[in-house]
Amino acid sequence: MPLSRREFTRLATLGALTTAAGGGALLGAPSPALAANAAYVFGYFKETQDQSGDSYALHLAVSTDGLNWRPLNQNNPVATPTAGTQGLRDPFILRKQDGTFVVLATDLKGRVFNLNNQYLHVWDSPDLRSFTGYRRIRMHGLNTHTWAPTAFWVPARNEYAIVYSANNGQDVFMVNYTSDFRTVSANQVYFSPGYPVLDADIVADGSTFYMYYKNLSDGLLYGARSSTGNPNSYSTYTSGLRQGNAIEAPLLIKNNTGSGWRLWGDSFSPVNNDYYAWSTGSIGGNAWTPLGQRDFTPPLNAKHGSIVGITSGEYDGLVTRWGLPAWVRLKSYNFPDRFVRHANNIGRIDAYPFDPHQDQLWRMVPGLADSAAVSFESVNFPGRFLRHSDYAIRLDASDGTATFRGDATFTRVAGLADTTWSSFRSYNVPDRYLRHSGYVLRIDPISASSSATDRQDATFRVC
Repeated sequence: MPLSRREFTRLATLGALTTAAGGGALLGAPSPALAANAAYVFGYFKETQDQSGDSYALHLAVSTDGLNWRPLNQNNPVATPTAGTQGLRDPFILRKQDGTFVVLATDLKGRVFNLNNQYLHVWDSPDLRSFTGYRRIRMHGLNTHTWAPTAFWVPARNEYAIVYSANNGQDVFMVNYTSDFRTVSANQVYFSPGYPVLDADIVADGSTFYMYYKNLSDGLLYGARSSTGNPNSYSTYTSGLRQGNAIEAPLLIKNNTGSGWRLWGDSFSPVNNDYYAWSTGSIGGNAWTPLGQRDFTPPLNAKHGSIVGITSGEYDGLVTRWGLPAWVRLKSYNFPDRFVRHANNIGRIDAYPFDPHQDQLWRMVPGLADSAAVSFESVNFPGRFLRHSDYAIRLDASDGTATFRGDATFTRVAGLADTTWSSFRSYNVPDRYLRHSGYVLRIDPISASSSATDRQDATFRVC
């Protein structure tokens, strides 16, 4: 049975990994005791609109539902290239046959896309808590780039395939085979459908290999499939997909539970750095349903990455090693592309991405007037808090008075529009709740008889 990075852990629990031919143990097959996937890790690099938050290094985020993500290491890098361009894009995490990981990435720092480079960055990692054996591997001798690697196990060859974007007169996918991610076979064309393509992501499910890619001719994402995974064996089977004005970097992941799948895409227009997602109950069909932005929250500033299923023990180990953020973001329930931020000392909700991106980061600290409640301290203006003044929300420095402490304290309760989200009741005007109106924050009375709009305006996701 062909084995993808997403299927690996689930199949490992069966305790009898065999090749498609039946009989021989897989190269480096892991212990049958390896637990089933219960969470996810996302590897990515970062960009922001004004480039102030750009980071061409490996970043990690974790999620228990595969939809809402929390960056690790305060969204700082966990590994940075030291050779080549000394920067990376498009990191790809593969769980290998022995249960450990390898990380591949494009050797490119910044946004200069006319550079030729025949190399990929590579790291080894036993558990994504450390990264060793850093090296670059040369994939070809062509006068072109080596972008957006993806990799998967090929049982028939007893090797891994590394597929990447290159140009041999037209944008195509190339493939090299390897057993150790140190030496590779000669490159060959993997997919050249007669139109230019970019950004493959390949997953095996049962006996079928699924490849999602971007068609550069029409700017849409498509799915193709193959019964062998061999070069030039894929047939496109889906209609084109796009959200936003422009999208790339399809990312296909099978849910840890059930038979569903999700497809992510990295949009760069009308703004750069805006993820979208779809879901389906059947990967073999042609029925992808767009997810609403209320349903998911990508890692902050994440660009073109990869998602891998991990065990609960691995999740705990990553959190212990790297730590969860010391800050939160507040996402609007009824305008889920908007986040609470300060601008000119006024509290408001704005569509993200925006700059400075730190304006939306809050330390949710024990309430200044009541430690059982909460206060919101600005990350980029420490010592300043969201508070109400004449019922309008401002960002102000504490003056040390009891009035200020009360104005800046809120009681967190179940969301008025959705109990899985949160609402925040004013501490010293307790019939009033934090809400937005015309995208500006204030506190207003909200009761059981209030409108659905009022309740939605006062509901936020802490993420």
